[in-house]
Amino acid sequence: MKIRVISVAAVLSLLWACYPGSEVTYSNPQNTSNQWLIEYSTTENKLHLTMRYQRTGDGNFSFNNSGFNVTLDQLAGLTRDQLMSAMGTTVRFQLKRDAGTFDFEGWFKQGNGSGHFTFAPNNSFNADLSRLGFGKASDEQLLSLAMTDTGLAFINELKAQDYDTNTVEQLVRMAHHGVRLEYVQGLKSLGYSVKSTDLVVRMKDHGVSLNFIKELAALGYSNLTPEELIRTRDHGVTAKYINEFMTAGYERASLDQWVMMRDHGVTTQFVAELKNLGYERLPLEELIRMKDHGVSAAFIKDLKDIGYTNTTVEQLVRLRDHGVSADYIKRMKERGYADLTLDEYIRLRDRGERE
Repeated sequence: MKIRVISVAAVLSLLWACYPGSEVTYSNPQNTSNQWLIEYSTTENKLHLTMRYQRTGDGNFSFNNSGFNVTLDQLAGLTRDQLMSAMGTTVRFQLKRDAGTFDFEGWFKQGNGSGHFTFAPNNSFNADLSRLGFGKASDEQLLSLAMTDTGLAFINELKAQDYDTNTVEQLVRMAHHGVRLEYVQGLKSLGYSVKSTDLVVRMKDHGVSLNFIKELAALGYSNLTPEELIRTRDHGVTAKYINEFMTAGYERASLDQWVMMRDHGVTTQFVAELKNLGYERLPLEELIRMKDHGVSAAFIKDLKDIGYTNTTVEQLVRLRDHGVSADYIKRMKERGYADLTLDEYIRLRDRGERE
């Protein structure tokens, strides 16, 4: 995985380095440098556009990257022949968004291209924002909205769903946190009327995807509140996690039980290890208790190896709590304390008999 990340970073550096950077801007020529890079995946037939922009003045931007997939037909002026040029060719093309237009120039060779871009804010869109009650956006805000394709369709959807979004700052915040048109539409189609900018941003930030909601609903966990979805996701409880236990023969439990299981580190691997040691289909509460008290499969196996089989969960927990391990018992036997019961070894330990 690390090798892949390093190689991608190297490719980005090389491609950007191959085309001379130029001081270009949407509002302040002397303070901003914007660069673009496009990588074409022939297997997936996708173009991935990365845009890097920096601002060294008093603005908010400094070495920012924004990456997303585009289709060739969205890039006006760029042809497939230019894209796949074997010898390399210079290009000029545009990406139009409601908030403004990106003008690109640079070069392409064999599916990869780089160069620099300028951004022209759309004054008409800015007028629409004012008309709709959001106020006037700055050029920086329009750039953010254009980067994320936050336009009138998204704004109209928010209005239709009665969201509390009424400022440009809120729109930009949603854009920065990945809240897109398809997300708010998807939530609505799943029966969610969120209406709150803060809450929908929290859902997105905490990884509550549309698939996450659908997969839980398929297991019978439907009509969950946004807060329940966030809590479930935060604790690492996924449909995959629940399915693994159900495949292992467990009944569907409450989300609170799954959260507790996950928090205490109970996995199906732990269940399988216990099964191999003769502890099959233990109640979820006992699994949590064992994990909570440090009763591992290795702890049980060591006891079995010295002859203590069929030890109850209650005994295992007591042994672990009192510091009585298989190694301790072996040491005590070497000192003449042989053939004691487990309870007697616990009392011995409590009296201060050390190894």
